[in-house]
Amino acid sequence: MTEERTPIIKMADIHKSFFNVNVLTGVSFDLYPGEIHALMGENGAGKSTLIKILTGIHNKDKGQIFYKGNEIAFKNPKEAEKAGIAIIHQELNTVPPLTVAENFFLGKEATYGRTPFLKNKEMIEQAEQALKALGIQLDPKKVIEDCSVGEQQMVEIARAVSQKSEVLIMDEPTAALTDREIEALFKVMEQLKKQGVSIVYVSHRMEEIFRMCDRITVLRDGQSIGTKNIKETNFEEIVKMMVGRELGERFPQRTVQPGDVRLKVENLDVDDRIKDINFEVRKGEILGVAGLMGAGRTEIMQGLFGARKGSKGFLYLDGQKLPIKGPKQSIKNGIGFVTEDRKGQGLVLGLSVRENISLPNLKKVSSSSVMQRKKEESFVDELIEKLRIKTSGREQTVKSLSGGNQQKVVVGKWLGIEPKVLILDEPTRGVDVGAKKEIYEIMNKLTENGVSIIMVSSELPEILGMSDRIMVIHEGKIAAILNREEATQEKIMAAATGGN
Repeated sequence: MTEERTPIIKMADIHKSFFNVNVLTGVSFDLYPGEIHALMGENGAGKSTLIKILTGIHNKDKGQIFYKGNEIAFKNPKEAEKAGIAIIHQELNTVPPLTVAENFFLGKEATYGRTPFLKNKEMIEQAEQALKALGIQLDPKKVIEDCSVGEQQMVEIARAVSQKSEVLIMDEPTAALTDREIEALFKVMEQLKKQGVSIVYVSHRMEEIFRMCDRITVLRDGQSIGTKNIKETNFEEIVKMMVGRELGERFPQRTVQPGDVRLKVENLDVDDRIKDINFEVRKGEILGVAGLMGAGRTEIMQGLFGARKGSKGFLYLDGQKLPIKGPKQSIKNGIGFVTEDRKGQGLVLGLSVRENISLPNLKKVSSSSVMQRKKEESFVDELIEKLRIKTSGREQTVKSLSGGNQQKVVVGKWLGIEPKVLILDEPTRGVDVGAKKEIYEIMNKLTENGVSIIMVSSELPEILGMSDRIMVIHEGKIAAILNREEATQEKIMAAATGGN
């Protein structure tokens, strides 16, 4: 029994505050050798802060941390890593201009003695071996900025696993991965567990938690709510612990009857691989877009929004023929785009909530090209309230918000333009179960008001639960369009992999 063993990590009565705001209040957490322990809670519950205190990014205000029986206080993540605790962050920590191999060896480059000359061939070979061990076919000489988000995430996972750490902290490791990549990761996790490696697993995906983890610790509002053995709990109990209430149905019921065709995409060419794309979306409809990573889902959406150079084709918006000119024209036409990369493309992290929400809405909050501050503040406050963004105020910087609240700010930016069509690319990635439900309810409310939504998602339950129709992409082509009634996970995966 785990209770009879000595924990490899024990955190007791941890307190932490920022700017006189309590973020953690008396949190306790323990981890046993060879255990996969889920750390759960809504965005802003304190999970990331607890991990950052453990790995030396933040100092605790009060409490004790024990590692292998000894009280410790790491000064920085490198010190924690050297001691055997590695972390895979939710947000990518890659250097875009460097290759896969160079990123893999970042900070631990192989050199010829004490010279600055790198053993490039050796590093390429070792990186390739580490990636293959995870079942990843990726050229180590490929520049990392040319890799998909999922490929970059797998590089970070392979890097952490290769360090032979005794404790591995995984913060939303599957958020950007395909089903195939997730299965490869789970196999590696099972191998590591057998070797006695302990894993702290942070995820909002309940299916993964109940499949892979031994225990679950839930945080809420910076406090420990409880720890449960996975075999002695269920989805409903964990959700109630996280949000402090019954959540009800996971996906709100779709009651909107889609109307006439709102958007028709005709002969869209994005690049040499994605050509002659044709589909339509009706008024008040949610069109789900499924497919494996690399299939071209995001590229198609970027193409029709005008965010990819060289994209050609025509859009018919409420019957009016419009050429694809660029994002500025798309916004003017009433098309919004919530990108999958909220930190890299969706937000200006150093700016405030107010400034981020105002960016695509400058005409709405100005008069004769002069910003009207009161009008802007009223506009932003209304969206903060509508979306229930947890913030100290409109002037709080976006980078200091939790992932779920950052995502709400991105959505808020585009709600402000009162879109006719809203493209949502992975709208709930890295978002907790409570915030997901809120985003789904926002989507339903928008469609009730006649907005057409195109939702790209890697989560099949989300695609099936929220879509009126589902468009499946395979290798840059539309493989199938399924009605809600006929769609199943099996049919979607068959089309996504090139089957019938």
